[in-house]
Amino acid sequence: MLFDRIQSHVPDKIALCEGSDTVTYEELCDLIDARALELADVDVLGIALDNSIDWLIWDLAALSAKTISVPIPPFFTPDQINHTIATAGITHMLTPSGITETGQLQSAGIPDGTAKITFTSGTTGTPKGVCLPASAMMNVASSIHQILGDDFTQTHACVLPLAVLLENVAGVYAGLMAGCTITLTPLEQFGKNYQNLHTILEQTRATSVILVPEILRALMMQVIKNGPLPDLKFIAVGGSRVDPALIGKARHIGLPVYEGYGLSECASVVSMNIPGLDQPGTTGRLLPHIDADISNGEIIITNPGFLGYVGEPLTGDFATGDLGEIDDNGFVRVTGRRKNVLITSLGRNISPEWPESALLAQPGIYQAIVFGDGDPNLHALIVPTGPTADISAAVAAANTTLPEYAQIKRTRVVAPFTVENGCLTGTGRPRRNVISKIYTAPLSVQEDPMNFYDRLVAETAQQRAALYQVPQLVDGLQGHISRTTYIAYLTEAFHHVKHTVPFLMAMGSRLPDEKRWLHKAVIEYLEEEEGHEEWILNDIEAAGGNKDAARAATPNLETQLMVAYNYDYIARKNPVGFLGMVFMLESTSTQIASQGADAVMTGLDLPKSAFTYLFSHGTLDLEHMKFFEKTVNQITDPADQAAIIEVAQNAFRLFGNLFAAIPHEGQRKHVA
Repeated sequence: MLFDRIQSHVPDKIALCEGSDTVTYEELCDLIDARALELADVDVLGIALDNSIDWLIWDLAALSAKTISVPIPPFFTPDQINHTIATAGITHMLTPSGITETGQLQSAGIPDGTAKITFTSGTTGTPKGVCLPASAMMNVASSIHQILGDDFTQTHACVLPLAVLLENVAGVYAGLMAGCTITLTPLEQFGKNYQNLHTILEQTRATSVILVPEILRALMMQVIKNGPLPDLKFIAVGGSRVDPALIGKARHIGLPVYEGYGLSECASVVSMNIPGLDQPGTTGRLLPHIDADISNGEIIITNPGFLGYVGEPLTGDFATGDLGEIDDNGFVRVTGRRKNVLITSLGRNISPEWPESALLAQPGIYQAIVFGDGDPNLHALIVPTGPTADISAAVAAANTTLPEYAQIKRTRVVAPFTVENGCLTGTGRPRRNVISKIYTAPLSVQEDPMNFYDRLVAETAQQRAALYQVPQLVDGLQGHISRTTYIAYLTEAFHHVKHTVPFLMAMGSRLPDEKRWLHKAVIEYLEEEEGHEEWILNDIEAAGGNKDAARAATPNLETQLMVAYNYDYIARKNPVGFLGMVFMLESTSTQIASQGADAVMTGLDLPKSAFTYLFSHGTLDLEHMKFFEKTVNQITDPADQAAIIEVAQNAFRLFGNLFAAIPHEGQRKHVA
């Protein structure tokens, strides 16, 4: 089924891409055939490679040659790897240095028809080998292809290790069936905690990815900081329960996230939400080939497709161990793991994944583990997103979404849970028994108040994200605007930038005596901002526009409203609030000015002299933001802080309206 689809695609279309290396669909067929011949005498092949084109070709060749393959997860310990080799009887091991014999014989416990053995560490240290026939994997890939269609995803970026079945089957096999280009990146290039994910997705122009919730949260923070990823059309997230609020926040900042549910024993995906068939709060509808039921609250798969574990053949249905519900339309709701259920001293049964997901929906919380079996109240171990995160506020916000009996009453801030310290499985699931042994002392609330600048960033995230969804800005960041649109943008920029110095003078003149210390900051900004409107007029001329006409033009109403709002706020409410406008302008410049200038300059083939204003602000405002952060962190008056936040939130909205009012039709770069 898979190989027929691969052969049916346009021969010269790129199937696999790793940096500058590419493989077309025609070349892929030839490479699979050649590698399959090399595997003629191989019984069980262990694949211990990083994410790469090579990994995928050997994997597909093993499938074609009917050689049993055993992907080795990169997060396995040496003991787990040795256990895997011995349990499956891996006869040959593929490493970066080539294929070597192990001296092992194929395990007698492998059921006939096994094509792949995926070892999952689960919640214990000893991996179990799930034996899958080719048909089980093809059913999943085919079902995903069926519900998403050929045209929905064009470039799938592999973010999870290829040894993880979710990426291998749901990402690669389904993508190849649909005729996608699969982009590969060595895992170390993503950086610690996937800090480079935004950059890689932007560079590869990925349209689809598969993430676990922890990586999704990391990407959300990167999008808030670095701007949107307009090429992304589908993000599948699974691996553990996801709070609907987190899905909502991700979508609000432009990330098309859809939750799914899967098991290794079912060859990865069991159910998933998709565009047009989406029910937040569930893990989506069962895939077309899946039959499932609920027994005593547990999800039972009646046709899992797998053959059993190594040495343990499957007989009958598969009890997942997951608690949940399936509605009449086939939508699945997973509420937790049966073995994790907490019973409080008040007799309440609570799946810890429920309050954990509420905690993890808060921007200040990176990881959370909830305990409370036998106690009157629940308590949590919390890893903050940073040293200034306000954990007390985050827990309070999460508790508002939970009933009294499921609220968190005590917390402790702890070091991150990782695979290396034994607290996580390789796929990011917590090892609760290990964590509970490490943290046995009584829990107490630990507070680390957020400084004002970080609070300002956090409390404007929603408005900033909305700005980044304005079509004119999204297309501008990709260079997909016309010269007319660029000149129109510069014209509006001239008519608000020419007020920057008067704004600052008005602010300085209205500061009361006790706030005269801010005059130093005002004077520094005045010196930096004077004359910038003339740079814009020169850019208009260099871009082929008429700078005299721009100077004399009547600005759009949206531009006039933004200008008038700031004069009014300074004069009538609180002059310190104008720092909110400063924050909006400079934070926006540091994130989009240089990127937008490069993209538009390339797209319109204009000289660099037409981008003086944008390039200068992309560089200058990086230093300005450091100065701004230092300045506002000295402001302690709650009324002044509230004013700055209010103006900043409104400034992002008004600036978005300014962009949206610029004539624009989403032109591509070939338009002059």
